[in-house]
Formats: sequence, structure tokens, C-alpha cells
Amino acid sequence: MSDRICIHSNEKVDVRLSARDLLSCCDGCGIGCEGGFPGAAWDYWKQSGIVTGGSMEQQTGCEPYPFPTCSHHGKGHGPPCPQELYDTPDCLEDCQEKYPKKYADDKYFASNSYNVRDREEDIMRELMQNDREEDIMRELMQNGPMEVAFSVYADFMNYDEGIYHHVAGDYLGGHAVKLLGWGVENGTKYWLIANSWNEGWGEKGFFRILRGVDECDVESEVVGGMPRKTV
Repeated sequence: MSDRICIHSNEKVDVRLSARDLLSCCDGCGIGCEGGFPGAAWDYWKQSGIVTGGSMEQQTGCEPYPFPTCSHHGKGHGPPCPQELYDTPDCLEDCQEKYPKKYADDKYFASNSYNVRDREEDIMRELMQNDREEDIMRELMQNGPMEVAFSVYADFMNYDEGIYHHVAGDYLGGHAVKLLGWGVENGTKYWLIANSWNEGWGEKGFFRILRGVDECDVESEVVGGMPRKTV
């Protein structure tokens, strides 16, 4: 969302939207720190708006994140992440004391939200894998990063580098990540994705996954939205 605001304002608006505001105030987005629904988060951005907020360490914006950076899966420079999930923070609807704006005045909105697969009028295109892949690539080029949900298996937890594809291990659950781009390495097509497990994991916080075959359902739920113009 923050990336798209920057892109579609021609870099005139460079803000970081508050993960805390979305996490704690969107009742229909899921179950807080225990997970949620990507499409609902983008719908919430359109309907209710989201204020600004950086990390706990930076303390920037209206509502910064309330939890410290930590090292996932035993890697990284920060302290290990706790074994138990944090409790979902309360919905404050208020900015931190030193911030110069009121909560309602700091909100940024989307003009729409959508699943990329649903944007095609011809339903037959959705049944054709090559066209789905091209639709996602076109959306990335025209409008910027998107959110994708995919199925996580045990072997993904051990990912270190390269192009991931599921080989073995039990299904662990779903995970939402940021789709940034695509490429080809030694003839193998891949998507480039930013994970949320910090730079000590994977390829400095990123990973690559097979492209064009809906690997681990990564091409099945691809959601985004367009920011409402502010400038």
C-alpha cells in the first residue's frame, strides 16, 4: 500500500502506512496477530483508510508498530522472536503524543481494491495459466507491488537461497507476502517476493518461487488496490 502511494504520486507522497492501525482496527480482516485475509485488508484501506506509522525502533508516523524487531527462525542480528504470539494491540484511533496531526486527518485511502484474477472480463482467461501469469506481470508493471497468499510447507522454513519449489514436508498453513517482480535464472522462471521475517532470513529477507505454475497457490490470490489521489 505504501509503495503504491509513492508510485502513483510520482514520489511526491512517501509515507509508511501503519501496520498497527490495520492490525488492530480492522475487525473483518481476520484474528489480529494470529492471521487474516489479504483481500479484506485492502478493502479496509478503501473503506476506512489507514494512518501512518513506522517501526517501534523508529517511532515515526501517527501509530508506530508496538512490537520490536526480532530474529525469525534463529537467523538475523536481532534478539530471537518470542515463542508465543503477541496479543493483538487495542484499536487506539489516536496518534502518538508527539505527532502533529489528528488521527482522522492522517488517514490515507484507496480508491478501489481487487483480486487481479477478478479484473479480467473474460472468465476463460482465468482458466488459462499463461494468461494469469501475464495478468499478474502486467499489474506489477503498471501499478506496483501486490499482496499474495500462498501455502507454506515444512521445507519452506529451511529456505536459504535459490528458486523455491515444494518438495517435501507437511502443510503448515497460509502466509501473506509482498510480490515485487519476476525474473529468469538458468531458464527457470520465478517471482521475487519480500517476506516479513526480516533480513536474516532467505535472500536478505526476500525469496524467489517458481513462476507460471501456481506453485504453492502463489498465483491464486493476488490482491491490490489503487490509492486515492492526494496530490
